[in-house]
Amino acid sequence: MNKPITLPDTLRKLLPPSLTSVASGVDLRKGEKLFRQRQRPRYMFFVVQGEVVLERIGEQGAPLALQRVRQGFVAEASLQSGSYHCDAVVTAPGRAVALPIEPLKTALTTDSAFALRWIAMLNAEVRRLRAQCERMSLKGVGERLLHMIETEGVGGRLHIESGLKSLAAELAVSHEALYRAVAVLEKDDTVYREQGFIAVARGQNTVTAAE
Repeated sequence: MNKPITLPDTLRKLLPPSLTSVASGVDLRKGEKLFRQRQRPRYMFFVVQGEVVLERIGEQGAPLALQRVRQGFVAEASLQSGSYHCDAVVTAPGRAVALPIEPLKTALTTDSAFALRWIAMLNAEVRRLRAQCERMSLKGVGERLLHMIETEGVGGRLHIESGLKSLAAELAVSHEALYRAVAVLEKDDTVYREQGFIAVARGQNTVTAAE
């Protein structure tokens, strides 16, 4: 993992020089795995472009989507873990940044300003997960979809580069149920689709995000 990388603004503002100097680039190829369950963490990955899904096989034998990352860190909890508890599957091609775990731990214990920035980043992730829990409490597939557009999208538009089938796993519904819900919402002019996006039509109210 020694490919040169241009760091995104998010990382340039977050990381101290001691970490930007050891960051490297990783090509994300659809279907590949950044890491596997039970492997020892060696890097902290930040998705710049593309999509990575953390998944684990459930009791019924079907994969469960635990986290979907289109831009941001993957499996932050691995920083304090001896092994990964899930697989990281690339569902859309792109690029990621790899930060060696040990220098990252050192920076967090020796650089208080960086540690505070890291905590703020984790707080934002907690808010995102809180919204995700709120979404899972909604019974209707259409309600869950609208909630996701509101909380995960930008300006009423949700990027779905990897398609509705992948999105269905994150909503914890079958892809058939999601297709039916989208068809109803499109017929009612509540949402519309365009290349790589699903969006709320102007003038429509969506579910309020969790605070």
